[in-house]
Amino acid sequence: MKLTLLGTGDAIGTPKVGCDCPQCARAKKTGITRLRTSLLLENEGRHILIDTSPDLRQQLLHQGSPKIDAVIWTHGHYDHFTGYGEFYRVQNIPPVFAAAPVLNYCAEAFRFLTFEKFTVEPYQPFEIAGISITPFLVRHPPAYTTGFVFESGGARIGFTSDTNADIPERSLELLKNCELLLIDALVPSSMHVHKHMNYLEACTLAERLKPDEYRCVHVSHMMPWEYPHLSNDGDVFAFP
Repeated sequence: MKLTLLGTGDAIGTPKVGCDCPQCARAKKTGITRLRTSLLLENEGRHILIDTSPDLRQQLLHQGSPKIDAVIWTHGHYDHFTGYGEFYRVQNIPPVFAAAPVLNYCAEAFRFLTFEKFTVEPYQPFEIAGISITPFLVRHPPAYTTGFVFESGGARIGFTSDTNADIPERSLELLKNCELLLIDALVPSSMHVHKHMNYLEACTLAERLKPDEYRCVHVSHMMPWEYPHLSNDGDVFAFP
């Protein structure tokens, strides 16, 4: 199982349009970016895309244009699903897996596409390409949102998706002792956003869950590039 972080930024990405903060200034000077958060899983020669960001075309081109065999949506916010239309006239439109409220909401935006839709239930595992995938509930008010645990060959990857720190206990149990934990961390520790975690909250939760390794995703332009445990676009993790 191989995981590539296609994007690690928040809804506006880094650099932010029209911003000259230190992080955005550095990004514009060096060319580094944070595209909107999306993950690519590869196993048994097949590719699973977790969320279809508005940057999807650019993200797939960066990875050599892999054929996507399935899509998973976490929730119905603009930065997590609106790139799905990029598949139009590019490849066979991939099937989508999501919880019912997410699937119903997001699919309505793509009435012009014909594609298979599969409803998944929180805490009920399903399988794609030899990967066991378990959805779980998180708190990202007011959007119905799920994170996912991906398991293959004894390795476990946890992805909280967008959430605040008030994650249900049943979901936290699923996230314990992962080889890799990807965790929402939008802003520096001095700030608070009611529907996301800040950096301190994310790191504190990771310490509680005890993964072998963790990375913060959905990172805003307000987060200094040098913070430990921040992910970067293009990061790759491979598991036997």
